[in-house]
Amino acid sequence: MTNHWVDIKNANLIVVMGGNAAEAHPVGFRWAIEAKTRNKAKLIVIDPRFTRTASVADYYAPIRTGTDIAFLSGVIRYLLQTGKYNKEYTLAYTNAALLVNPDFKFDDGLFSGYNADKHSYDKSTWTYQLDDKGMAKRDDSLSDPRCVINLMRDHVARYTPEMVETLCGTPKDAFLKVCEYLAETGAHDKTTSFLYALGWTQHSIGSQNIRTMAMIQLLLGNMGMAGGGVNALRGHSNIQGLTDIGLLSTSLPGYLNMPSEKEPTLEAYLAKYTSKPLADGQMNYWQNYPKFFISLMKAMWGDKATADNQWGYDWLPKWDKSYDVLQYFELMHQGKINGYFCQGFNPVLAFPDKNKVVSSLSKLKYLVIMDPLATDTSTFWKNHGEQNDVKTAEIQTEVFRLPTTCFAEEDGAVVNSGRWLQWHWKGADAPGEAITDAEILAGIFTRLKAQYAKDGGKNAEAIMSLSWAYGNPHEPKPEELAKELNGKALADIPDPKNPGQFLARKGELLSGFALMQADGSTASGCWIFAGSWTQAGNQMARRDNSDPSGLGNTLGWAWAWPANRRVLYNRASCKPDGTPWDKKRTLIKWNGEKWVGVDVPDFKADEPPGSAMGPFIMQAEGLGRLFALDKMAEGPFPEHYEPFETPLGTNPLHPKVVSNPAARVFAADREQMGKHDAFPYAATTYRLTEHFHGWTKHARLNAIAQPEQFVEIGEALAKEKGIAHGDTVKVSSKRGYIKAKAVVTKRIRALQSGGKTVHQVGIPIHWGYEGVAKKGFSANTLTPFVGDANTQTPEFKSFLVNVEKV
Repeated sequence: MTNHWVDIKNANLIVVMGGNAAEAHPVGFRWAIEAKTRNKAKLIVIDPRFTRTASVADYYAPIRTGTDIAFLSGVIRYLLQTGKYNKEYTLAYTNAALLVNPDFKFDDGLFSGYNADKHSYDKSTWTYQLDDKGMAKRDDSLSDPRCVINLMRDHVARYTPEMVETLCGTPKDAFLKVCEYLAETGAHDKTTSFLYALGWTQHSIGSQNIRTMAMIQLLLGNMGMAGGGVNALRGHSNIQGLTDIGLLSTSLPGYLNMPSEKEPTLEAYLAKYTSKPLADGQMNYWQNYPKFFISLMKAMWGDKATADNQWGYDWLPKWDKSYDVLQYFELMHQGKINGYFCQGFNPVLAFPDKNKVVSSLSKLKYLVIMDPLATDTSTFWKNHGEQNDVKTAEIQTEVFRLPTTCFAEEDGAVVNSGRWLQWHWKGADAPGEAITDAEILAGIFTRLKAQYAKDGGKNAEAIMSLSWAYGNPHEPKPEELAKELNGKALADIPDPKNPGQFLARKGELLSGFALMQADGSTASGCWIFAGSWTQAGNQMARRDNSDPSGLGNTLGWAWAWPANRRVLYNRASCKPDGTPWDKKRTLIKWNGEKWVGVDVPDFKADEPPGSAMGPFIMQAEGLGRLFALDKMAEGPFPEHYEPFETPLGTNPLHPKVVSNPAARVFAADREQMGKHDAFPYAATTYRLTEHFHGWTKHARLNAIAQPEQFVEIGEALAKEKGIAHGDTVKVSSKRGYIKAKAVVTKRIRALQSGGKTVHQVGIPIHWGYEGVAKKGFSANTLTPFVGDANTQTPEFKSFLVNVEKV
């Protein structure tokens, strides 16, 4: 979230798209209801199903799953064509006026540089025109046809209301009504808050779904504003923390990049990722990349990381490809993986194409499960009848189960959707043999290190040199880990503005990431967490919810990364002259000497208004990007591509390029894609309020509340197939089938899309063959093994099925 949960109450318009906040985030959704009562805010829901969120909305628009980019691109066209966007904000704070490389083009579904053999792009033309200083050229008159805004206008020209209706199935009048609602918030004193979740991310074009919405918010002037922003509603208490500390295969903590084989030296690595400004006078915070990275190396290898050995750079793995879950299970399926540590995951239920997942696990020598529960993955080798029909005797995988504590049985911090690090205290001791993940991992590490010391082995120096400076090396404490992530000074840090004074003394915890150095004198496990546990104590444990502004910016409650900032890019909440666009939404302002306010300024504190520095300081040009340069795998502008399994069988915009040309698909899985003639219905998965992922099927009360697996089908489809409410139905895809009870409902209606009637089917995800709930099938038996081109997130939300009465 660029903003935070409480800030939703400040919006004049709330758009829920790609999510179902009332059911999946029922406590946080209170702030949307507060906005309706406090601001008379309107709530709009755009979703394939008429959800419980839609039931309290002011306006609902149906949409065919997988077509969000077409809808949102139509909104952009509407805003530009009618002129109902925030022109002053757009010119000052976005790259609308910057000139794009003349060789960049888009033609018949593809951007310039596409390599059909590699299914990827050469992005060398996705750049700005530069002057002799290497700065981006701009035309504030916006008359040059190569201006970003003019190229964008041309790009979205095809997304007329009629084309949106054709692609999305959304009636034209409903689409235009949403456009009108959004256009009203282009005014300086109104904001829209976009709320989304897995309904946007779990597509082969998921990242571009989010980017298209961000472009609308930039055009409306809603980024950096109270009640605005791009707000991802995380479905788990610490999913934000997962990505923050680098648990993605090509990431390091703090969204630093894991080196690849293309950066064999530290010099090459830092040259690639240390950003240079693209505008005169711009401070791009990635200019500090060496400080963050070398501080991380010192946290990892301590005294063994020195300038002479490139701070331990050679010890870091260098990746040759992304080892995300799709890649890993593909390698496992090919027999190239011997063992798998499964910590806090349940792949049999959570990963696509369940039958491929089970087949892959069956080829391992060993599988280690770290989990509080007996997961479906831990007993994948058992024959559970139709739900898991395997030949147990033929599976040689040895399974080790290591019972861990759950979150309520340990102290520590979780990072919520709004980037708040909140310390929690355990409510009970763990039962039986369960111990913390940290103790289990410490036990594995100390034993491995002892074996390396005895016998040696590949990369032994990297293992032996790792820092492990905990009071009890066999059981690191949460407090120790939190302080390590925060970071400390390894030497006195002088204050350059006050000779003889120090910003930090040796051994002190860092008060923020601005103190980090590139000379090895600071250590930090995650630079964005610097300031969360300082010499003043545990900032995450604070519980002061005083709110003098009334905006919900409770700076004394917990701690938000970065720097306890609650609304990112809040410099953009003020005009170029430093006065707020909307006084009642004042987050910060210029007081004549510095930026002050009810939030931590997301800007250089003493940089005066009128300077050349832009507010989006994580970008090299300081501007919000309507044109994304080379950051997105499939193009700098979003484009509608059909799901890999499309009920239309084609793409009405460009039939030669039907689906995302840069998405991850393995050859064998491409052959497992269903066609619309055999599998005519569009399906999507979703969650229920009564269950939490695959956990709560182990809890009797939840099992009573939602005891049996079901699928939702519309009345028209039920009539066509002769299915009555409560009948058992078989839902099948090219990859397998599930059986469940039919819930015949008005909540899913047939849509007219691409000249045909498209029926949609809704499938909850919570059932399996373990737990106390009635046994059921993994919904992901049906989903395809294909990932978003940028994140590799699987396409769980759009696939094809057939439905039959059993």
